[in-house]
Amino acid sequence: MVAKILEAIMIVLFGISWPFNLMKSIRSKTTKGKSLLFLVLIDAGYIAGITSKFFSETFVWATDWWIFVIYTINFTLVTADLIVYFINKSREARLEQVA
Repeated sequence: MVAKILEAIMIVLFGISWPFNLMKSIRSKTTKGKSLLFLVLIDAGYIAGITSKFFSETFVWATDWWIFVIYTINFTLVTADLIVYFINKSREARLEQVA
């Protein structure tokens, strides 16, 4: 149980930054300072974490579902940031064509 709580704390603390990062991407309307590879690797890590729950012998859905939810929220936020990245990249390309 302690390992699950520590894992959840790690995921929550790591995930706190994603809403701020996403809002910065939306407001800035640019990809400057963003790394596509970084976002993809983080999402892949969350996919691995989520998938690991399906194969874990110690994971009990009735009591441990909240860890799965935290992983899923973080994955969703990073995926949203990826979508905004491509929207901003497209906007930048259109602005370069005009200039």
